[in-house]
Amino acid sequence: MLAPTISPPTVPTPVEEIADALLRIGPLHDLPLEGRLWLARHGQEIVAKAGDILFEEGAPAEQMILILKGEIHVRRHAAGPMALFIGRSGQMTGILPFSRMKASGGQGFAISDVWALLIPKSLFPEMLEAIPSMAQRVVSTLLDRVREVTRIEQQAEKLTALGKLAGNLAHELNNPASAAQRAAASLVTELRANRQNRLKFVSLCLSKDQVRTVQAWEQKFLGDPIDAQSQPEPQSATALIAREEAIRTWLAALDCEDPWEVAPQLAEQGVMVADLDELRAFLSPNETCVSLQFFARYLRSTRSADTLVHSTARIFDLISAVKTYSYMDRAPILEIDVPAGLDATLQMLQSRMNHIQVTRDYESNLPRISAYGSELNQVWTALIENALDALSSGVPTERSSSVGWKQGELRLTCRLEGEMLLVEIWDTGPGIPPELQDRIFEPFFTTKPPGQGLGLGLDNAMRIVRKHRGHLSVRSEPGSTCFRVRLPLDQLQAY
Repeated sequence: MLAPTISPPTVPTPVEEIADALLRIGPLHDLPLEGRLWLARHGQEIVAKAGDILFEEGAPAEQMILILKGEIHVRRHAAGPMALFIGRSGQMTGILPFSRMKASGGQGFAISDVWALLIPKSLFPEMLEAIPSMAQRVVSTLLDRVREVTRIEQQAEKLTALGKLAGNLAHELNNPASAAQRAAASLVTELRANRQNRLKFVSLCLSKDQVRTVQAWEQKFLGDPIDAQSQPEPQSATALIAREEAIRTWLAALDCEDPWEVAPQLAEQGVMVADLDELRAFLSPNETCVSLQFFARYLRSTRSADTLVHSTARIFDLISAVKTYSYMDRAPILEIDVPAGLDATLQMLQSRMNHIQVTRDYESNLPRISAYGSELNQVWTALIENALDALSSGVPTERSSSVGWKQGELRLTCRLEGEMLLVEIWDTGPGIPPELQDRIFEPFFTTKPPGQGLGLGLDNAMRIVRKHRGHLSVRSEPGSTCFRVRLPLDQLQAY
């Protein structure tokens, strides 16, 4: 059904001129004049301005559209404002004979001034009788349209998956990058402050014995970095605050400069007031204050440097995971370590697992298999994302004192089963209804709300597994869903 704003031209175009224009329609380029005149006489001529809506998404499909001039875009709002189809001058679109199309798949609007001829579907039997060759022309157009729409939908599915991965990666990179930036800024501040403090320390002119004593006192709290037992033990927040307040009071009594800046660092390092008295026993008040200030700034600088090391290491790990996941700069077919691919996929999706218990159960010394590594990772991504979606749709199932509510468990197993490598991806979500389990691998079938999936993830996973001569199946009941992937160790022995 056309939008009410679309109407015939004020002055109808002569039938002969319309028949000549029909030669520009690709499937009709060699249609005899008699056939073109039939279409021109029985069709409805319409014109539209740029921006006009020709039909709405979901409206009944009732006309075949022959675009004589201009360009029409069809967009699907339910899956986002993306162009589902582009119809240009010379194309035949809309509902066609033999098509099972019931309603418009999207909203059609004119990009430029449009001149078109509409053939109502009520005339299709008469048209096929008057123009027998239209059957073959329409079937060819239908096949081309199915291929094009499928390609667009698959591309949209890939872009959606890429967008999710990019979002997860950005989230994961943001935390270590922000931490590294803060640590670098803090380190610069402390280094600049300690430059002035160094001059104060040098001007004290401490004796060799005093220097050795200060060094030994500091080393008692620094400990050996290799010996983990020498590091300060974790302490409660209340005890730490009390210790910090006691140190601040002690420093204030000694008339030290900025005690609020020094006390927190000493308290975190495990320094007690008795330890400060020990240092004060062989240093003057000024010497004690300058030494402690120098030591506190050294501690802050060290912690900032450690944060930089850990943050940049995390960034490096994420980049390595991306390279492993995508098999960047590698040949298409490789000897693949499947558990490593599973772990790389988990790392890419880490930001979605904050409240999910992840369990890995990999058999040791598993052999590598010859496979397309980046394609197999698409399989793991589709299956793990489905499991995460199922877990997020459920309710919290377990209380943990350390991390709060758990949404459920994601369990990955990998083991040998005869001459096959078996990968199982379990989740404790609500499960897949029995009547839908036979359909979930169909292309374009999805149980997700409109706009959240195109129904191509599992179809793509199935095609990739079959490409590797493997098998993909599902077993599901409430609280337990398992996708099983079997891959042959030797491709030649797959069947």
